[in-house]
Amino acid sequence: MKKIAGLSMMVAALALSACGSKDDGNAVTPGKALPSVAAPAGTSWADTVVATPDGGMLMGNPNAAVKVVEFASYTCSHCAEFSKESSEEIKRDFVNSGKVSYELRNYIRDPIDLSAAMIARCAGPEPFFPLTDQLFANQAAIFDAVKANGGDAAYQAAMTQPPAQRFVALAKLAGLIDFAKQRGVSEDQARQCLADEKTAQTLSDNVAKANDQYNIQGTPTILINGKVEENLGTWPALRSRLKELGA
Repeated sequence: MKKIAGLSMMVAALALSACGSKDDGNAVTPGKALPSVAAPAGTSWADTVVATPDGGMLMGNPNAAVKVVEFASYTCSHCAEFSKESSEEIKRDFVNSGKVSYELRNYIRDPIDLSAAMIARCAGPEPFFPLTDQLFANQAAIFDAVKANGGDAAYQAAMTQPPAQRFVALAKLAGLIDFAKQRGVSEDQARQCLADEKTAQTLSDNVAKANDQYNIQGTPTILINGKVEENLGTWPALRSRLKELGA
């Protein structure tokens, strides 16, 4: 994994890097209204979450007519805004109808992002989306914690640790272990997840695969039915597109 020179450089890089989207758009042909699909008895589609072969977490009807995939980074401010605006409405108005499935794939941009992704996945698929919403809501607090706990020097010290200890140190620095403990993930469990080198490598490898397959230019990037859709990096834009598709 490429080492970042320092926290100050990381913050500057994040401000300038792939967090946003391109301006060109692809037309989508409007369709007629799609039929609703009932969830299995005693369940709701928004509470139905599974891991996908592509490394994401999918919420909703796996056979939905409209399959939305978001590539997102926990350290991207645009992604945090997208989460804030979309989370409740996409579940209530689109996923629960059975017409739309929503999959989030972690697009790792930096070691803090990777630490957060490992925490979000630590307890399995079911709590992934609530943890994701709360990680985005606490994005500013995560960066504030890094600064308060030693800033660049502490960040650099964490980055010199062996891989099995590096993300534990980064998560502690960013307040992510306490974050996990407050949400039902024990400290031992969180530390075990953060020390999982295989998961860290897989999450990193998935970024290279996404770039090769989809030429990701920014986060959030949205796919609909396997195709990159431009200009959908805000919830109002995606909501309008889903309605055009009959969802």
